[in-house]
Amino acid sequence: MRASATTIETASARLAGHTRVHGSLLARAEKQALVWMASRLPARINSDHLTALGFASMAGVAASFVLARSSPGAGLPLVVLFLFLNWLGDSLDGTVTRVRNKQRPRYGYYVDHVVDIAGTSMMLAGLALSGYMHPLLAVSTLALWLLVAGESFLATNARKVFRLSFMWLGPTELRILIAAAALSLLGGGMVPIPGLGPCRLFDVIGVAVSAGLIVAFTVNVARNVSALYREETVR
Repeated sequence: MRASATTIETASARLAGHTRVHGSLLARAEKQALVWMASRLPARINSDHLTALGFASMAGVAASFVLARSSPGAGLPLVVLFLFLNWLGDSLDGTVTRVRNKQRPRYGYYVDHVVDIAGTSMMLAGLALSGYMHPLLAVSTLALWLLVAGESFLATNARKVFRLSFMWLGPTELRILIAAAALSLLGGGMVPIPGLGPCRLFDVIGVAVSAGLIVAFTVNVARNVSALYREETVR
């Protein structure tokens, strides 16, 4: 199965015109699991169905956070369920096209990332409306995420390298973090910070994620500018 996954990824890179770099903690095991599921998925279910599932599930995450404001016991477990469905749809759609050799590289790349942008915006809007995260912090986190995403899209075009993770964190690890944090809200969701007192858990996560996004943007820009400068030095 490992060789099969590697072969599929190599063929995909040739067709798409860029290389996907995914070095997160769970990337290898996740890739094997996705290929296993995609090869056993009924033929009547295609990548568009899975993309739609991923998008609808992220809308469900946002709505569940809003519901949790008045009914935590109902809304917060739903957040976890919809995050799992989002992972299933968002992660499996591209794998299905590669396993079945029915790829549409430009269409898939565009639709996948438009859905990601809309989905992340909805989730942070839901958090802002839930009362579990300060609205200004939700907006700033979204702005920084869009900054990193924009740089990634530019790098894919300029260097033909598309990075799906930074250090050991990728989309799947972030989903797990959000799901765990959502469940912890059932126990109160306040974090004691020295000098500040109790703070909302998602505010703390938002600050940490924002700091990580700033570092990721800075490192990626420095790496890509340096590489492009070397590759296109005028002699």
